Amino acid sequence: MAIVSAEKFVQAARDNGYAIGGFNTNNLEWTQAILRAAEAKKTPVLIQTSMGAAKYMGGYKMCKLLIETLVESMGITVPVAIHLDHGHFDDALECIEVGYSSLMFDGSHLPIEENLKLAEEVITKAHAKGISVECEVGSIGGEEDGIVGEGELAPIEDAVAMAKLGVDFLAAGIGNIHGPYPENWKGLHIDHLTKLNEALVEAMGKNVPIVLHGGSGIPDDQIREAIANGVAKINVNTECQLAFAKATREFVVEFNANEAEYMKKKLFDPRKFLKPGFDAITASVEERIDVFGSANKA
Repeated sequence: MAIVSAEKFVQAARDNGYAIGGFNTNNLEWTQAILRAAEAKKTPVLIQTSMGAAKYMGGYKMCKLLIETLVESMGITVPVAIHLDHGHFDDALECIEVGYSSLMFDGSHLPIEENLKLAEEVITKAHAKGISVECEVGSIGGEEDGIVGEGELAPIEDAVAMAKLGVDFLAAGIGNIHGPYPENWKGLHIDHLTKLNEALVEAMGKNVPIVLHGGSGIPDDQIREAIANGVAKINVNTECQLAFAKATREFVVEFNANEAEYMKKKLFDPRKFLKPGFDAITASVEERIDVFGSANKA
């Protein structure tokens, strides 16, 4: 299937009580792992590149071409959106020109007036080309490519103001953070999410998809409760990184214990050496898809 905007399938998730996964990629095999899982589960998916990952992979144009080519060569039939994650203003404009099908402008570190002004410009330019747009108010905890947040609760009036600009899905802090969750984390503020969701529906006269960042490590019961209260897109990155690292470390130990045999089998070939790690990513993505409820929704 061709690359598509995420607006329709994320809105469908919001209207029907499930969530779509936004999974960050870091290279070719990572992208293959996500696509393999999405195809197996028959779910729409957003493959996301952060600013840092895009730089590592050779730039936004390279990322777009890579994902497009893999979708074609792998015979992927489910809807796939190529999404910029936590993009600054200039990066968002570049992704519009390059041809991403979806993007996030993150102006949450700016004063709200400036955030809204820049968001409106991004939304106008992106929508003119059929590109879906995510914007953020409040600040998500943790760090994402230099953007640091302390896990704030997004002001509801700011969220409503952003929604009125015509954003397709809205990221808002509800106590979530990027990266591993500390032991003393108090959990998602579902009460704040409920109030936020109600205010958005009242202001817009329709369901507004809410995005949950930092989806790795949140207990499944809280994930499901968040979905029941308006969350329709959930971002996952750290969980896949940890799964990859764990499986790779375990294979290294196994390799060292059986070095002569594994050398004879040429398991030092990176295509074989790294396979357990990438298989672990696929398994992790499939498990998250099941929790999000988007399997068989393509």
